[in-house]
Amino acid sequence: MKPDSQTSNDISFDDFQSQILQDYEIAVTSRECSLLGRREVLSGKAKFGIFGDGKELPQLAMARAFQDGDFRSGYYRDQTFMMALGYLSPKEFFHGLYATTDLEKEPMSAGRQMGGHFVTHSLNEDGTWKDLTKQKNSSADISCTAGQMPRLLGLAQASKIYRNLKDIDQTNFSNSGNEVAWGTIGNASTSEGHFFETLNAAGVMQVPLVMCVWDDAYGISVPAEFHTTKGDISEILKGLQRDENGEGFEILKVNGWDYTALIHAFENASDIARDNHIPVLVHVTELTQPQGHSTSGSHERYKSEERLEWERDNDCNKRFKEWIIENKIATEQELKGLEREIKQKVRASKKEAWAEFLRPHLNAKKQLVQLLENAANKSSNRSFISKIKNDLIAIEEPLKKDLASKARKAMRYLIGETTQEKKLLQQWIEGFMASSQPKYSSHLYSELSKNATNIEASAPIYPDNVEEVDGRIILRDNFDTIFSKYPQTMVFGEDTGNIGDVNQGLEGLQKKYGELRVADTGIRETTIIGQGIGLALRGLRPIAEIQYLDYILYGLQTLSDDLATLLYRTVGKQKAPLIIRTRGHRLEGIWHSGSPMGGLIHLLRGMYILVPRNMTQAAGFYNTLLKSDEPALVIESLNGYRLKEKKPNNLGEFCTPIGKVETLKEGTDITLLSYGSTLRIVEKVALELIEVGIDAEVIDAQSLLPFDLSHDVVKSLKKTNRLLIIDEDVPGGCSAYLLQEIIEKQGGYQYLDSAPQTLTANAHRPAYASDGDYFSKPNAEDIFEKVYAIMHESNPEEYPKL
Repeated sequence: MKPDSQTSNDISFDDFQSQILQDYEIAVTSRECSLLGRREVLSGKAKFGIFGDGKELPQLAMARAFQDGDFRSGYYRDQTFMMALGYLSPKEFFHGLYATTDLEKEPMSAGRQMGGHFVTHSLNEDGTWKDLTKQKNSSADISCTAGQMPRLLGLAQASKIYRNLKDIDQTNFSNSGNEVAWGTIGNASTSEGHFFETLNAAGVMQVPLVMCVWDDAYGISVPAEFHTTKGDISEILKGLQRDENGEGFEILKVNGWDYTALIHAFENASDIARDNHIPVLVHVTELTQPQGHSTSGSHERYKSEERLEWERDNDCNKRFKEWIIENKIATEQELKGLEREIKQKVRASKKEAWAEFLRPHLNAKKQLVQLLENAANKSSNRSFISKIKNDLIAIEEPLKKDLASKARKAMRYLIGETTQEKKLLQQWIEGFMASSQPKYSSHLYSELSKNATNIEASAPIYPDNVEEVDGRIILRDNFDTIFSKYPQTMVFGEDTGNIGDVNQGLEGLQKKYGELRVADTGIRETTIIGQGIGLALRGLRPIAEIQYLDYILYGLQTLSDDLATLLYRTVGKQKAPLIIRTRGHRLEGIWHSGSPMGGLIHLLRGMYILVPRNMTQAAGFYNTLLKSDEPALVIESLNGYRLKEKKPNNLGEFCTPIGKVETLKEGTDITLLSYGSTLRIVEKVALELIEVGIDAEVIDAQSLLPFDLSHDVVKSLKKTNRLLIIDEDVPGGCSAYLLQEIIEKQGGYQYLDSAPQTLTANAHRPAYASDGDYFSKPNAEDIFEKVYAIMHESNPEEYPKL
């Protein structure tokens, strides 16, 4: 199905005729997949279906203009486009519906995402980059409407970077910045803020982006006039139209059933974006959705009979067929014959995919039935196990969960028995679970040697006549070394460039490294993160700065749904080693001082979350991450930039370990665990506790995701037998997570003589000013009194009540 790369402008009529018939074959194939796919959902073989029927023609035109090295950032109706590129066969389409957990058979996500979510493989088996300039690329889709937009900006910006920064090695990633980033979206989803934020940023930045809107006049069951002012997205975006100075967008509007107009529109869009790095909006109108929004509902319920008749008359495949016949490219009989062949092939592909999906399950079922029968024959609970066996036999098309569930339930009736048959059944269960679970759980983090937790720690080295400087100086000079050492690194954010960030951690670096590498952005956190994702997908090493930790909530959906899941949902076939830099903790006031760590550590599984106590630790984390290839969030302590620290002479080299805690003070009576700015208060209190005979051990968590891989906190508990976690998150937030890690996961409960406790901020946001901080978050007296109360409960004679 792969189309040739020629366009209608430079081929003969015979070749053009062949191209047209090839496109018609793909359009009909895709439509037949959609029709049969819906039936598979309604039959129960597939769980959900959302298809690209009605959008076939514009996707074929887009595929014709799409070149090697280009990237797509699209949504779940682009199946025809992927088929036209040769990346999705009908059989693979159905394997996606069935959720086949074999990446060879279901190359989009090995069943981890619903059908209609597409990706190409950017990485080799060893995690190294493929040559992205020699293939057509699709970034991994997500379901969330308009969620594909933020990364689109970064994918386009990468071409600008590669075109203008000549000292970056472009091998495998770019051909002098000639690549276009193509976005696709449904008309209703253009109502989302992600869409407008991305378009505005693209117009400001002037990057080679083509934004394609598939407009079928509805969004789910709601017509366009309820989504968009004037019901027309290109109409209301006319203010973006580029002017005589070339600034802004080029806006093209074309009907989705007009094949020749579509071909020319997309060729034109490609040339404008590729040659001149001008963003383009292609608004494709008069499209249809023959089966409604998804298998969850029928469009007959919300469309008028007049609209349904119009859709039947103006279906793009129908209009395409009529145009072919009218222009004598093929006869109606010839096209009918082609359609019959296609339907037979698609049906055969569906049948083959289902057989391939079932085959390993049926083989496992056969083994399990025999094991259950053998176990039943030797068991006093034969009748119960036989029933489970017979129930399993009755399942003609078993899933993995059917096999696992039946086998595990059978073990309940073998409690206390020691037969060889029971042992063999147990071994089968263990083997089945060991082989099955990774198919659903692997690649949350990198499983390769460059995993960030494998980067060895190396300590800062200090000269004999060590200088004490503001913490920001250590950060600044470390970033200076990083940008010199790694030409592919860059940093961008609000106030990041000209003034060197709000705390001067990048002071003077824009002047030294230029506006592309140390860049200011608009106030738009979601697309700052999206820039980073797209740049990282194309081989660069971006550092995206979010000015304050509270503001990360603006971009949390993009972080959680896109960046944190990328490696997982592509089964290790795409990576985006983006570093998010921000600052937070202990500033006074409802805003700029929050510590929503509990939310972050749960919503960002798949990323590292690092909470350095000072700027030297932070610098070490940046050094570690740049030796790795995974995404991370680094939260610098907002009130630590002006505190004095010793300046190392191996800036850019020393590495703070990820997944390790650090013991700052040894003690014997109680273990105090904290992180970030609050840790400085804990350290001070630990010295005050000595005055009343309490020797506390102070541990810096420093890495929340992952936390304490060496179980050093438990080693501390073996000495102290008591634990207090001090945290400025809300009750039940990060402190509860840390408690679960230590007590349950690490087994720390068995070494405790007192109940483990937490000391957190109050449930509300911190109030303003120093008094607000004191009465909102754990203060020194709170910590002292909490520790003393624990010791009093343990030994009231030695520690009488305060």
